[in-house]
Amino acid sequence: MKKRLLSGVLAIMLIASVFTFAACGGGDTNGGEDSDPIKIGVFGPTSGPIAAYGSAVVNSVKLAVEEINANGGIDGRMIEVYDYDTKGDRAEAISTYNRLRDQDEVVAIIGGTISGETLAVKELAIEDNMPMLTPTATAADVTIDAPSIFRACFLDPYQAAAAARFSIDTLEAQSVAILYNSDDAYSEGLAESYKAVFDEEGLTVTNYIGYTTNDVDFSTALTQIRNADPDVIFLPDYYDSVGQIATQIRDMGLEQVCVGVDGWDSVEIDYAEQVEGYYFVNHFAKTDPDPTVQDFIAAFSEKYDQEPNALGALGYDATFVMAEAIKNAGSTDGQAIIDALASIEYKGVTGTIRFDEQGDATQKDIAIIKLVDGKHELVEKLVVE
Repeated sequence: MKKRLLSGVLAIMLIASVFTFAACGGGDTNGGEDSDPIKIGVFGPTSGPIAAYGSAVVNSVKLAVEEINANGGIDGRMIEVYDYDTKGDRAEAISTYNRLRDQDEVVAIIGGTISGETLAVKELAIEDNMPMLTPTATAADVTIDAPSIFRACFLDPYQAAAAARFSIDTLEAQSVAILYNSDDAYSEGLAESYKAVFDEEGLTVTNYIGYTTNDVDFSTALTQIRNADPDVIFLPDYYDSVGQIATQIRDMGLEQVCVGVDGWDSVEIDYAEQVEGYYFVNHFAKTDPDPTVQDFIAAFSEKYDQEPNALGALGYDATFVMAEAIKNAGSTDGQAIIDALASIEYKGVTGTIRFDEQGDATQKDIAIIKLVDGKHELVEKLVVE
């Protein structure tokens, strides 16, 4: 069935869930002494070319835990966080998972941050029945046949459809050029899903061009795009690559509007001038007046002296979701936490989080962001029907 988007701004003022983890004597939370901490793990790339992602998630998890502990923890027990840098490497992710399980003895994991590292540990988490909630891994395969794995973010096909519908319905695009990273499953999958919407509408895909991770010169592809003269250019990749491509787009004088995905978040830090006036879909908008959003931004900014990105917002929400699941389970038994996650509903910074039978967040809001003067301007919120 073709996905359609509800047009217009959804005037939804989300009410933050109130976590009152009062110290009550009963329950078997953590299955040990009343003073024992509840151990959770978090991992992601906090160094390397996409360090902004992992750092945002780890810092937001720590912020959420600090707030939860300040309000009494979970049934009076404090949460203890173990965090590690994977450098965005699959082997590092596997090593980290094993350390969290065997050495740190965590009862649940917030992670991974990116799809590749999450998929790398997927089978281990399934085998161990480890409750794992990824805030930000958007690849569709993450939760397939994985009963212990959940995700707080929307999926890649969902956001690609949103980007395509915005391109068609709002930007009135009749043609598009798609330039994607053929080495990366995230980028390639988004390209395919976006293209499918244009194909279904009988619109024109003038160029469908792949590049590799090591490419730095995009002039040949951009020359082909300039000659085809599409209405928009779709760039589904992470912010560093997008910034390099956008720089060359500007240098070559291409005037098309570019449209992107959540991987663009933070592109304005180093490439504000190059991406001026471009659009991308994201999990939340920093300029959203919702008090839940603004309170989170204020708390994060005060603690870390910088604004959070969308991945940080998802990490923050995921931590509260996991904490509530552990509280509702009344135990740190893996299956009990998994069962509690399956039935949870939480209203947070990135919208309402509830899970379908596969463990995916359903009916998530999608923010359409315009980059203006190095800032995120909320254009509208969309939701897939």
